[in-house]
Amino acid sequence: MDVQGTVAPGWEPVEDAFRRNFEARGEKGAAVAVHHDGAKVVDLWAGTRDADGTEPWSAETAQIVRSATKGVAAAVPLLLHQRGRIDLDAPVATYWPEFKAAGKDRVTVRQLLAHQAGVPVLDRPLTLAEALDPEASTAAVAAQAPVWEPGTAHGYHAHTFSWLLSGLVHRVTGRTIGRWVAEELAAPLGLDLWIGLPENEAHRVGRLGPVEAPEDTGALRLRPKRSVTEAWQDPASLTRRAFEVITPTPDENAPAYRAAELPGSAGVATARALSRFYAATLGPLADGAPRLFAPATLALARTEESAGPDRVLLVSTRFGLGHMLHGPASPLLGPTSFGHPGRGGSLAFADPDSGTAFAYVTNGMRKTVTSDPRAQALVRAVKSLL
Repeated sequence: MDVQGTVAPGWEPVEDAFRRNFEARGEKGAAVAVHHDGAKVVDLWAGTRDADGTEPWSAETAQIVRSATKGVAAAVPLLLHQRGRIDLDAPVATYWPEFKAAGKDRVTVRQLLAHQAGVPVLDRPLTLAEALDPEASTAAVAAQAPVWEPGTAHGYHAHTFSWLLSGLVHRVTGRTIGRWVAEELAAPLGLDLWIGLPENEAHRVGRLGPVEAPEDTGALRLRPKRSVTEAWQDPASLTRRAFEVITPTPDENAPAYRAAELPGSAGVATARALSRFYAATLGPLADGAPRLFAPATLALARTEESAGPDRVLLVSTRFGLGHMLHGPASPLLGPTSFGHPGRGGSLAFADPDSGTAFAYVTNGMRKTVTSDPRAQALVRAVKSLL
């Protein structure tokens, strides 16, 4: 496999693990980037830009990163809080009056971000047109009754997180979340990262596609619990309903989907951009770019808000204020790591204890939700060097 890019001296084991993903774990096209103490130490890519194609992945190739988008989007309310624009313990309805409908009047911003609001599903799934319409989608979650008493449990809001966060940010700032990210994060930091892909950048984006894992991957094998398997098979379960809240399932390679501002599922980025973003949450970058998070905000990002049995994923998960935290369901580098995986493969996070930021982006979608063997092989390689 012809691996392109750069690796700083001492970080070669990450390249070895990346190459092994292609040789033994069914990788089609991917990129990995790592920052350490504000400096880029790994920036690699290989394979094809399309999972089902032959054109090589280039330095400029970007991909939809699915729920890894949530980690970038979660920075928006944290930064608004840092600037005094959002009170995390205020009811969401303080900023978004329509949200108080159907018993949600006391749901706080903190609970919404920690997947405790109780609205991971909708009584009526949205059509694709409704899901991509900011007014229709935010109105649907605002009107929805919670399926558990908010604040008493947590469950992964796989798709509804997009509309919950979009509705909140728009009402606080007057800007869509995609515009806010473009103006306040991507432009100042020089990131190839979009929530709502501009038409003039569409030529850079590869196609996602399913890939099957080889029988012997050399990686940790995790057999789903029987309860998890049964939940995926049951159309009435919260698990199925949460992931099928857009019906029929959208084509993620379609231009309209890529252009949609869905901060829970449709962000487009390079691994380089995601790693740089997370590095900036930890501190100033080596090239002089300023830090994003003040120390108090960084402490918030790494703080657990909800943990234990997840009503949707049916495994134990840990969440902060929108970020997924290190745990058995989604191993990162250590106890203080915060970020987010993307269903099927992609992963990006920051680790304050080691001063490390990591990002892995792939076009080969596996049947994984929070812990992909390819990403985990790369994380293990990074961890071995710290």
